[in-house]
Amino acid sequence: MNEIRDYLTPDGRIPFKDWLSSLADRMAKARITARVQRLAAGNLGDCKPLDGGVWELRIDHGPGYRVYYARAGERLILLLVGGDKRRQQADIETALSYWADWKRRNA
Repeated sequence: MNEIRDYLTPDGRIPFKDWLSSLADRMAKARITARVQRLAAGNLGDCKPLDGGVWELRIDHGPGYRVYYARAGERLILLLVGGDKRRQQADIETALSYWADWKRRNA
């Protein structure tokens, strides 16, 4: 079993939850939430490693939703940000920045 935590910005925002709550598609929200629950249970499914320790979790629904996360230790999964295929590169850069910030503040 993995422990899932949300990245918290220095100013107190939670980017992943902000993104998820902004989605109008209720089915997408449900699928993404279920996917994160499976991640917590250890079922990584359709994901791939990116640069710098960030991973991309792919959700096959709508415009190609993505959840970016990092692993901190054996069991901790840190949800960084979510997005879709249209903003993929910008979301990856944001995730890398958030991951670097988290490591700096939690060293």
